[in-house]
Amino acid sequence: MQTILEMKNITKSFGGVKALSNVNFQVTAGEIHALVGENGAGKSTLMNVLSGVLPYGTYSGDIFYKGNHCIFRSIRDSEKNGIVIIHQELALIPYLSIGENIFLGNERAKSGVIDWERTYLEATQILEKVGLRDNPHMLVKDLGVGKQQLVEIAKALAKDVQLLILDEPTAALNEEDADNLLKLLLELKKSGITSILISHKLHEVIKVADSITILRDGATIETLKVNHDTICEDRIIKGMVGRELLDRFPKRAPRIGDVYFEVKNWNVDDPLIEGRRVIKDVNIKVHKGEIVGISGLMGSGRTEFAMSVFGKAYGKNISGQIFKDGQEIQLNNVQQAINNGLAYVTEDRKTAGLIAIEDIKHNISLSSLNKISKRLVIDDNLENKAAMSYREKLDIKSSSIYQKVQNLSGGNQQKVVLAKWIFAAPDILILDEPTRGIDVGAKYEIYTIINQLAEEGKAIIFISSELPEILGICDRIYVMNEGRIVGELMKEEASQENIMKCIMQSNRGRY
Repeated sequence: MQTILEMKNITKSFGGVKALSNVNFQVTAGEIHALVGENGAGKSTLMNVLSGVLPYGTYSGDIFYKGNHCIFRSIRDSEKNGIVIIHQELALIPYLSIGENIFLGNERAKSGVIDWERTYLEATQILEKVGLRDNPHMLVKDLGVGKQQLVEIAKALAKDVQLLILDEPTAALNEEDADNLLKLLLELKKSGITSILISHKLHEVIKVADSITILRDGATIETLKVNHDTICEDRIIKGMVGRELLDRFPKRAPRIGDVYFEVKNWNVDDPLIEGRRVIKDVNIKVHKGEIVGISGLMGSGRTEFAMSVFGKAYGKNISGQIFKDGQEIQLNNVQQAINNGLAYVTEDRKTAGLIAIEDIKHNISLSSLNKISKRLVIDDNLENKAAMSYREKLDIKSSSIYQKVQNLSGGNQQKVVLAKWIFAAPDILILDEPTRGIDVGAKYEIYTIINQLAEEGKAIIFISSELPEILGICDRIYVMNEGRIVGELMKEEASQENIMKCIMQSNRGRY
């Protein structure tokens, strides 16, 4: 088979930190080539070099595409050659239509005037190719995340893509949407499109990839060929982390105390749609030293519940009671929630959990400025001391506490979010998808931190879409469906089958 892409001796540094060190990467025409590695291994950096996001001259090494030496000074240069990258954070404009987004920057025009009839006709044709049957006049904001991902792929097809790069395309998708997207990649392969897939979901990689290249610490470890090598998750993990990870979840002997946090008869209405109730009579309790999971399908109301409890950060017409250590407390705003010892680690760290353009130091101190200030003036020495302490405790890999958060890997960004809330010294932690978009090695480190917090007697609510994760770390699990608690399982009786059984039985009960 013909080699379509060859990257030779690619080296790239950020502020003295070497992100890529003499990386070599080859892709065969017509294949799905997976690129895997821990957070910070250099996967996204390598693809940003290829796509011109990091322009020629900011790195050393050579790129050969279809046998030609390439100098990409911008993303437009790579797109002219049929190379299109889809980033993990989708680049869509919510208040434009599907059709407008598909041809944004690539408009169908005559004499400088957009031909709307042609725009929407071609948009319909491209949407058919990706299996999206929604009206191209619909606004992107009205689509679910899975469909928005398909719009991004439609945008790439509109640019006559020949080499498609997808960076964590299924990170925010439920299992059904993720499966549909993988099927689409296989269909695109049949039509001759080559794909590079970055993913931490190794079962998905094994399902669709023809080749798998492993990066570790900015260097190429090996490339596995599906037809020639014996491939399993354990083999890939060993290449990624440099050792066998025999147990995905750290061992813990729970020391569970009395009930410490309780929510009773909790009801929440949608803030935008009048009369629509999204949380219905929810009752939960958490003991000291206990990790309680909340499981459920996407859209079950887990995040809405968590945010509404955390100082009514979501919803309206909220009713119910919250008790801490047997005493009823009022959490009418986020500050009250923090003052009462609650912390909420959001599922969307980049939008709501961090200030990306700020450094590690300022992000860690953000929720607890009173701890590092005197008479409303921040004490720089106290702030530095706190940041350095948590950087060391959580093993945040960075050049210093002054490194910008946007230049950290996903796993290290997540550690900064955790550091911010641990610094606030909370009694109750609500962790919403705390390991989303990070690799198995970084996940293990996050689980270890969570276990340590439970050992200290914190009450922890753990929300996750990944059933193995919920089963691996939680002492007790609540199952949610359509805004209600539909099951409660102790660790010893919890299984994927029993969780799904709770959901299915609740669905049958409604009809």
